[in-house]
Amino acid sequence: MALSVDIIPNRSSPPAILLREAWREGKRIRRRTVANLSKMPPALVDAVRAALDGGVVFPSLDAAVAIRRSRPHGHVAAVLGTLRSLGLVRVLGRKAGRRRDLAVAAVVARIIDPASKLATARALDPETASTSLGAVLGLGAVTGNEMLDMLDWLLERQPWIERSLANRHLKGGNTLILYDVSSSYLEGRCCPLAAFGHNRDGKKGKMQVTYGLLCAADGCPVAVEVFAGNAGDPSTVAGQVDKVRKRFGIARVALVGDRGMLTTARIRGDLEPAGLDWISALRTGDIRKLLQSAVPGAPAPLAPEALVPDAVAEITGPDFPGERLMVCLNPRLREERRRKREELLEATEETLAAIAAAAARRKPGSANRDQAIKALGREANRRKMEKHFDIDVHDAGMDWARNRGRIEAEARLDGIYVIRTSLDAASLGPETAVEAYKSLAQVERAFLAMKTSRLRIRPVHVYSEDHVRAHVFLCMLAYHVEWHMRRRLAPILFEDDDREGARAQRSSPVEKAEVSESARAKADTKRTPDGLPVHSFTTLLSDLATLTLNHASIPGRPDSRFLLASEPTELQARAFALLGMDPDRDAYISVTA
Repeated sequence: MALSVDIIPNRSSPPAILLREAWREGKRIRRRTVANLSKMPPALVDAVRAALDGGVVFPSLDAAVAIRRSRPHGHVAAVLGTLRSLGLVRVLGRKAGRRRDLAVAAVVARIIDPASKLATARALDPETASTSLGAVLGLGAVTGNEMLDMLDWLLERQPWIERSLANRHLKGGNTLILYDVSSSYLEGRCCPLAAFGHNRDGKKGKMQVTYGLLCAADGCPVAVEVFAGNAGDPSTVAGQVDKVRKRFGIARVALVGDRGMLTTARIRGDLEPAGLDWISALRTGDIRKLLQSAVPGAPAPLAPEALVPDAVAEITGPDFPGERLMVCLNPRLREERRRKREELLEATEETLAAIAAAAARRKPGSANRDQAIKALGREANRRKMEKHFDIDVHDAGMDWARNRGRIEAEARLDGIYVIRTSLDAASLGPETAVEAYKSLAQVERAFLAMKTSRLRIRPVHVYSEDHVRAHVFLCMLAYHVEWHMRRRLAPILFEDDDREGARAQRSSPVEKAEVSESARAKADTKRTPDGLPVHSFTTLLSDLATLTLNHASIPGRPDSRFLLASEPTELQARAFALLGMDPDRDAYISVTA
């Protein structure tokens, strides 16, 4: 015999809801109405139906489920889902294992909550977990020593991982590779890589390490190398040349580097012997060489007065054989430098006037002259403008005046910069060469993300040379994931999601980068076109973190534990959709994937 709740149609009247029992007599099914439930509230009818189906009925809704533990989960699912969709799990290690899982967790943790390795271990351990990351990866108990062991394993894997990333992002016949160098200060205990930096007065300051970052032409980071803190930017180039040619196996490479790093000496000594092409820029001293003619009576290679604003002119120079030189004049930069120079000159004049006034009040003599000279050495060149003044110090005081010739000579080059490259015109047009050099700003953005509160290279918290190298590599991997997430989430971030539209608004590559209409609208209204609030990457992760993963059970039945994810908001659902994830599905799949 079985009981059931049946709904019986009743022509034009409301249907009848009956509690009926059924049993079998031979081949026939007999039914009998036990009670008429038609006048009962629908909730009570559902409770009766649930009880008959073997469910549990509660006296009130708040007693239906007991939340045993709740962990922030949305940001974990978003970052981990992106990392998996990029195939980085297999890149980190082809075989599943404890250290690979810890490396995946460390990369994700670096994005959602950068901390020391010990703090990260505690955030993953079930007893002290602050997010769902440890549970998602099934890590169980995690110790700080395991995290250090993971760093050793990750450092051994670095060459293979970087080669895999290079195979993905460095493609094509002529591959442009962005390279730049930065440094971070270290405090407290230090490792052999650290060296004393120097402040503006030449005195030793804090200890630092230096690292060079290789990025694809679109700014995606693919490799990083750590150097001793006293390594100069140009001295790091040779190692990168070897890495690009031998480790990555790329036939033809054009290295894009800052003019302070890809100097003429490094180009002649490292790049040309290795057969690498390059794109860089001339220093001011080298640009002045172009103002002079190598042949008496012949025109100089560069005539600033003949340049057209916001245009690219290609020239050659006898001091730069085999190189193409693209000259650009940015009128906005010219005006800005003129204004700034005038402000610095006026400030320096005030300093000189104060020194002269003090000398005039003292008794004339050699002592007065010596005091004025000391004051000049201490105060006059703080703004780097003393070179533009003719200063005469004598026993009775001091006289000074602006050197108009030097000022006009410097102003003549205001707003002018010269891009240099070994690539021929068939491989790289003038405007494209300028764009390639300006793309180094994307490497600076990577350094900014790695050095500030987003990924936080410092404080390092590890002190051996290998661990520092692995720590910096870990930060690079985290930014690699973040870079892809920013691209996918651009429609709901304060970032330009229409780069082609922004590029189309510029009449010349010399002009400052514009923003698209959609990016301008987001900045003005703080809303997306469909009305959702716009976030920064950091605040979006905080918003996603409010989507929690709950360990729940039924009251009175502690053995009935199950996972229950909170319902995503409209913005969270939009973020998951942009990342190619289904929050209703992946909230649970991520736990067991």
